[in-house]
Amino acid sequence: MNPGIWQSFRDAYWFWALVPIAALLLWRLTRKGPQSAVFYFSSDRASLDSWVAKGRRSLYLLRFLALGFLVAALARPQTSGVNTRTTTTEGIDIVLSIDVSSSMLAKDLKPNRLEALKEVASKFVLDRLNDRLGLVVYAGESYTKTPLTTDTEITLSALKELDYGAIEDGTAIGMGLATAVNRLKESDGLSKVIILLTDGVNNSGFIEPQTAANMALEYGIKIYTIGIGTNGNSLTPIAYNADGSFRYGMRTVEIDEQLLEEIASLTGGAYYRATDNQSLEEIYDEINQLEKTEVEEFSFYTYDEHYRFWVIAALTLLLIEALLKYTLFKEALS
Repeated sequence: MNPGIWQSFRDAYWFWALVPIAALLLWRLTRKGPQSAVFYFSSDRASLDSWVAKGRRSLYLLRFLALGFLVAALARPQTSGVNTRTTTTEGIDIVLSIDVSSSMLAKDLKPNRLEALKEVASKFVLDRLNDRLGLVVYAGESYTKTPLTTDTEITLSALKELDYGAIEDGTAIGMGLATAVNRLKESDGLSKVIILLTDGVNNSGFIEPQTAANMALEYGIKIYTIGIGTNGNSLTPIAYNADGSFRYGMRTVEIDEQLLEEIASLTGGAYYRATDNQSLEEIYDEINQLEKTEVEEFSFYTYDEHYRFWVIAALTLLLIEALLKYTLFKEALS
């Protein structure tokens, strides 16, 4: 904003005073007859038509203009000076714990479960600009892909790199959960959240999911669990071809929903089932709404007053009127 331009009038209601002033000016301009009780003599008629006489009869316009300036001064014209904005963010620390086992390549979500998840999770990350996010991946074992960070680009890049094959195959839900808890246990965030996604049944690892859930409870961590996969059968990797690519076949989708519900319920979270791309996106949207970051913004303004200009202008006009009335235009009364 430009401090040299009047931005607003603090007491703009004073402009209503211009209505009677304008009405009085209009009456003065349109009334007929002599405007002052002056006796004229024949010897003065030439001067009455002169510019001096006409000028004196117009001096009242300066008075009306001065009144308008005084009204503007009373309305208190201001410009905004210093605008100091302080933002206080009470952020949430969130760890995404993602299953990258071979079954995540099943094609019941398009183009497959893992790619659908990466797309939806990336949108979720972009909505959490005031939070710290971390990424844990697991299959038969688990590891931290990225620690807690506010750097959105790092998290998005790590999500993009997710793929099957980096670690031993399997579904170690307890390990994936325990690694996420380890990332959050020392956190000083206002709220600590794990979003754990899997498409199977715990069948690997040396930490039981219930044990990891109790650890989360001890550290005040809330867990949201998501089971991903259609109801029934899906086209899933079942073997390797000679060239090393996957051979796909129909396989029944098995998700330990009871376990996932227990984990979520224990920590005050919730369990969701994503059977297609749209429901997966809706789940992340709902969690995004449930776990809102509190942002307080305080703005401090200082204002520069500009009424002095209008007062000085009004007094100047009145002074000019008086000087003209008793000097240059004084002869009009002679």
